[in-house]
Amino acid sequence: MIKGITDCGMQYAVRKSGSAVGYCALSIRCGTRDEKGYHNGIAHFVEHTLFKGTEKRSASVINSYLDKLGGELNAYTTKEEIVIHATVLKEDLGKASDLLMELVTSATFPEHEINTEKGVVIDEIQSYKDSPSEDIYDRFEEMLFKGHPLSGNILGTAASVRKISREELLMFVRDKFLPCRMAFTVVADIDEGKMEKDIRKLTDKYFSNHSYPECHSTDEPGKTLGCTNLSIPAAVPFDRTLNKRNHQANCIIGGLAPSLYQERERIATVLLCNILGGPATNSILNSILREKNGWVYAVECGYTQFSDTGLVAITLGCDKNNLEKCLNAIHKEIRRLQNEPLSDRRLKAAKKQLLGQLAISSDNGETQCLSMGKGLLAYGKVSSGKENRELIESVTSEDIRDMAVRIFDPSRLSRLTYI
Repeated sequence: MIKGITDCGMQYAVRKSGSAVGYCALSIRCGTRDEKGYHNGIAHFVEHTLFKGTEKRSASVINSYLDKLGGELNAYTTKEEIVIHATVLKEDLGKASDLLMELVTSATFPEHEINTEKGVVIDEIQSYKDSPSEDIYDRFEEMLFKGHPLSGNILGTAASVRKISREELLMFVRDKFLPCRMAFTVVADIDEGKMEKDIRKLTDKYFSNHSYPECHSTDEPGKTLGCTNLSIPAAVPFDRTLNKRNHQANCIIGGLAPSLYQERERIATVLLCNILGGPATNSILNSILREKNGWVYAVECGYTQFSDTGLVAITLGCDKNNLEKCLNAIHKEIRRLQNEPLSDRRLKAAKKQLLGQLAISSDNGETQCLSMGKGLLAYGKVSSGKENRELIESVTSEDIRDMAVRIFDPSRLSRLTYI
């Protein structure tokens, strides 16, 4: 793998694969938490409207450009990132890379396209409200992070989206789309050295004629808001039940967790969540709530990592008559993890399972490409499989028990229920 920084300050990484398919991604350290002074939802709306025209191409040309090659163009927005990415045959990587650079430097945001896309995004917002399992998570984050930049809904609200103007979109891009906040990543069966030269040529082509302010410390990898605590001023525990007149009950229980930069605690939390409610059917909550008792269709313990904090949340949907039984079982298993360290045999099995899941996931070229971009933005590096294995192997049963005690401390735990 080759990695570096271009003259304009953009990070890049190129990894050789053995596939005829090539992947490239342009990741920007800019998400919903960066919307201060703008209407909520603008980061996501920018992601949608980048494809609606540039100085050289119309929306129809952009949408069909990679389609004609059998490729795909896509994008997504998180609380901390906007990512646009493409999948093409390896011989078409140059075209895909050129298009991504063009989109982030010369999008024109035509008025008629903006008005059309507002209807699309508002429909997306309404569809989430019709899905309790998705809506409850957004509401939980809003309540947990109230008063903090992480509280904003990624999609925004129908009212805020309607107010977004073309001038605001252009201003947001000028303000946030800085090369020092970007990472370009490629995974393909190509000559890494040649691809590196091509990336440098592309950044010279698209960024050399623009004037960008110098990066501040908060724009640099690993210096965003690195926090060493499990608390932020906005996090006030709560227990709320909202009557949604749903057929089933939806519930989310969770609280603050380690940030991206609390390395040892972060890895221990990943293992804890995988043991408690990971995707495998042998996770504790899946085994008890679903497989043994049939109380839920699905239950999950997820861990979201941010620059200055993190969030662990247990989510479930069940028949209303089973809700109390589910909650009692969850708290019983949490107490067990808090009071009884894992045996050596069980810890070894948990590590083996996580390593297997990560290896299978990272075998996908697109997953690798997107993960590389996240690593560059967060840490200024791409972690190797060996480094990740060593981190996981270093976690002790006491580390996991400690995180169970801290994260699931009843005095800092929050709960939101839809009935």
